[in-house]
Amino acid sequence: MRALQVVEFGQPALLQEADTPEPGPGEVLIRIHACGLNFADLLMIKGTYQVLPELPFSPGMEVAGVVAGHGAGVTEPAIGTRVGVYGGNGGLAEFGLFPASLCVTLPDDMDFEAAAAFQVAYSTSHVALEHRANLKPGETLLVLGAAGGVGLTAVELGKQMGATVIAAARGSEKLKIARERGADHLIDTDTDDLREIVKSLGGADVVYDPVGGALFKAALRACNPEARILVIGFASGEVPSIAANHILVKNISVLGFYWGGYTAFRPEVLTDSLAKLFAMHEAGQITPHISHRVPLEQANEGLELLRSRQSTGKVIVTV
Repeated sequence: MRALQVVEFGQPALLQEADTPEPGPGEVLIRIHACGLNFADLLMIKGTYQVLPELPFSPGMEVAGVVAGHGAGVTEPAIGTRVGVYGGNGGLAEFGLFPASLCVTLPDDMDFEAAAAFQVAYSTSHVALEHRANLKPGETLLVLGAAGGVGLTAVELGKQMGATVIAAARGSEKLKIARERGADHLIDTDTDDLREIVKSLGGADVVYDPVGGALFKAALRACNPEARILVIGFASGEVPSIAANHILVKNISVLGFYWGGYTAFRPEVLTDSLAKLFAMHEAGQITPHISHRVPLEQANEGLELLRSRQSTGKVIVTV
């Protein structure tokens, strides 16, 4: 099979021939049709992600495809079933091995590209906002990086959950997309004073932060008493330090959130979330935003779109 493989951390992945793997106990072999790219793929290739596979490996955290083989003890999902799965890596290849327990059967009306764009971005925001932050109708949600892969879904789901949504992103074009997804208020982080604008709008009850750095600090200063800050990631490249006196005085909760971690200790949180989200998609309530589609041969160009922040929503690699 063809596979994009990382053979040395910090170096570009290489498209090369590899043996088609054989499924082990509890695993399924999936013929991959589409793979969603995530900022975490860049960190994994660089060698700075919190969980690193052994070299060589194929990046690609979320895939959609067809079950092509079973390992020992596996009978479901049946061979030929259309599934989506978060595997952590292995998606940028023609075939991949994934735990059968993490596979989710795709709705009939969801194509492979939409399914590959759907899982990490929507479920990250869904579990973070509902399970971790307990976002309530009428609260104000501030979303940083609001036009990115996860940020845009936080805007969309926050609005579905009855919140007033403030979207913060860089530039008018990205903010336009956030507005189309339901944002009530827009902040251009290139030119606007985030802290002052959020405070003028009544402050934030929940902050969704995949960016970190200076924006985290500004958002913290704009929080209401008993606000919850969701630490999703650090796309800025800077892990912020937290002024503990600020969170003490306002009774603010800072909530760490690593979506992939639930695969190890509570996988049902993720599969239950995806089942709810698929039902919302089937009802026409949510639709993935895909800004770019590239073939496997151009997967490195797709990763560069993320690195250079040229994409909005999701970048999909078709296999």
